Amino acid sequence: MKRWILSLIILSVSSLAHAIDIQSDTIYPKVELDTTMGKIIVELDRKRAPITVDNFLTYVVKGHYDNTLFHRVIPEFVVQGGGLNPKLEEKPFGEPIINESGNGLSNGLGTIAMAREDDPHSATAQFYFNVGDNKRLDPSKRRWGYAVFGEVVEGMEILEAMSLVETQINTKLGWPDFPVNDIILKKATLLPR
Repeated sequence: MKRWILSLIILSVSSLAHAIDIQSDTIYPKVELDTTMGKIIVELDRKRAPITVDNFLTYVVKGHYDNTLFHRVIPEFVVQGGGLNPKLEEKPFGEPIINESGNGLSNGLGTIAMAREDDPHSATAQFYFNVGDNKRLDPSKRRWGYAVFGEVVEGMEILEAMSLVETQINTKLGWPDFPVNDIILKKATLLPR
């Protein structure tokens, strides 16, 4: 049963990848994230995280990340976004993907990874940047980790500035570590080959 579900998820992500142009033939695609604090460019690793990269690029190309908030900022840990619009409403998202945390990529400073719930295979659209050395988020013999699928190649200073903004508990959502002043991902763009 589990094998059948895994095959179905891989097939549906693969089919979706062919329906829209996510540069399926590019091993290391790049995405520009234009934020209210500046631009960040990430290089993704389709060789080690093919399902995760295809999933992320599908959200990018469909415009899912445009006009979304970075809603979780913890200095020397993470900057997370990809799920809320500025009205604090959760954006609709697709089916969860298989966790590719065992791919050899580590949650080191400047990497991008998928956020998820306690279920290891629950990642959908939300992602985070590591703004510290977070090897404790990597998989171990006894637990799943968080899947890294790329790294910042330009704009690390922007990401570091984001990680230092003032935060508070958001009273509407009850979420801690929420920036006092909105940090908005204005547009995510898959860069030409």
